[in-house]
Amino acid sequence: MEEDIVLQTVGLGKTYYGKGRSFTALEDINISVRRSEFVSVMGPSGAGKSTLLNIMATIDCPTKGQVLIDGRDVSALKADELAVFRREKLGFIFQDYNLLDQMTVYENMTLPVLLAGKGKDEQQKRAQELAGTFRIEGLLDKYPSELSGGEKQRVTAARAIIMNPSIVFADEPTGALDSASARELMETLTDMNREQKVTIVLVTHDPFAAGYSSRMIRIRDGKTTEN
Repeated sequence: MEEDIVLQTVGLGKTYYGKGRSFTALEDINISVRRSEFVSVMGPSGAGKSTLLNIMATIDCPTKGQVLIDGRDVSALKADELAVFRREKLGFIFQDYNLLDQMTVYENMTLPVLLAGKGKDEQQKRAQELAGTFRIEGLLDKYPSELSGGEKQRVTAARAIIMNPSIVFADEPTGALDSASARELMETLTDMNREQKVTIVLVTHDPFAAGYSSRMIRIRDGKTTEN
């Protein structure tokens, strides 16, 4: 694995079995993502893109092949090792935000730092830096129920990079947003990539969102092609 390759899939495949039948969702997927790249994986519903993201993001396991992140075969990690690896190396932005309603914006944003056992001083420092970057300074004491969809996604994006992960996975992040909020979020992700050199893998069915990436991979019927 080359030094500047942060994510690589090798011969990746996923087959589901049940009731005497099988369905191949992914077949021989070979992808490399370089550090600081912004790559989109685009395809229609049912193409296999969510399955691919879940496997690359260590949420699901492949039937065959490997996923290497920073040169490590994540499928070889034990459950406790994987939990630490996921917390320290990966960031996530989901369509449904995954914010905890009983926590403030500040608490949601700094939760990964708290779980990593970092001190309050470090939490506050990172939170202040990112609050300015994502224009959420005035929202830190609010709760998710008080935010718009666009504001929630900016909080989610801030939380995704608070631990300086090797890579951020974004799963249909504009799916629940209006066009103005979607544009604002994609511009924010572009800034993250260009200014903070965050490596981003975006999975989407939306050509508008995919257009912000620097490289596009298309997926259809479980197979990929480069644009």
